Amino acid sequence: MLNWEIISSYSFLLIATGTFLLASAAGVVGSISVLKGQSLIGDAIGHAAYPGIVLAFMIFMVRDPLILLLGAMGTGILAFVLIQLVNRQSKLRLDAALAVTLSSFFGLGMVLKSYIQGHPEYASASQAGLKNYIFGQAAYIMEDDIKLILVIAILSLLLFALFYKEIKVFIFDEVYAKTIGYWTSLMYGVIMVMTMSIIGVGLKLVGTILIASLLIIPTITATMWSDRFHVVLLLAGFFGGLSAVVGTYFSTLYNGLSTGPTIIVVMTLFSMFSMVFGRKGMLRQAIERSKY
Repeated sequence: MLNWEIISSYSFLLIATGTFLLASAAGVVGSISVLKGQSLIGDAIGHAAYPGIVLAFMIFMVRDPLILLLGAMGTGILAFVLIQLVNRQSKLRLDAALAVTLSSFFGLGMVLKSYIQGHPEYASASQAGLKNYIFGQAAYIMEDDIKLILVIAILSLLLFALFYKEIKVFIFDEVYAKTIGYWTSLMYGVIMVMTMSIIGVGLKLVGTILIASLLIIPTITATMWSDRFHVVLLLAGFFGGLSAVVGTYFSTLYNGLSTGPTIIVVMTLFSMFSMVFGRKGMLRQAIERSKY
C-alpha cells in the first residue's frame, strides 16, 4: 500500500517534482547520443562539468545554482569540443577520446576541490555541498533548484522541438544531412547545449558519477518497445519521469536510501524488464525464432 502521508508531504513533492522534470527531459535529450552510437559522451561531459563547478565557486565565492550551472556548462562544452576534435583529427577512437577526457577533467576537479579545502583564502566562503555534486544529494534541493530545472527542461525540449526534423536526419545519416544542406556544425552545437544544460542542473541531484544513466537508460528501455523515433522519445521521457517518482518515493519511505542511486536502480529494473518482456525483448525474439 502507498503511504499517502509521504506522498502528500512537502519534501517529497519538492524532490519528486525536481527529479521528474530532470529525468523526463534527460530521457528525451539523451536519446540523441544513444541513437547516434555515442552514449558515453554524456558520461564524459558529466565528469568534465565538475571542475567547472569548483572554478565557478573559486571565482565568485558563492554556491548560487545558476553560477555553478554556468561553470559546469563552460568546462562541459570545452570537453565536448575536445572530444569531437580528437575524434575527427586524430587516430584515436571515440572510446579512447572519451576515456582521456573523462579522467583528465574529473581529476582536475578533484585537485581544485582539494586546493580550496586547505587554502585560507576560501575559508570564509561556505564550501558545504560542493562534494554533493560528485555523488548527488537530491534530498537537499531547494525551490530555486526546482525553478532552474524547470526552466532548463522547458528550454531544452523547446530547442529539441524546434530542430526536430534536422536532428532526426542528423542522428540516422549525418552524411545525408550534409548533402541536403543541413549545417551539421549547428546540430552539434544544439545537441551540446541541450545535453550540457541537462547535465549541469542534474549534477546536484544524481552527481557526476550517475548523471549519464539518466541520459542513457530511458532510451535503451524505450527502444525495447518501439522502432519509431517519436515514440521512442515519448517513451524515454515517460520511463525517465516514472523512474524518478518511484525512486524518490522509495528513498523517502526507507531511511538510508539515497535518492539519486535509488532512481537509477528503479530505472535499471524497468530497462531489464523491457529487455526481457518488451516488444523487441528477448522473450519476443525467442518466440519469433521458434516459429521458424
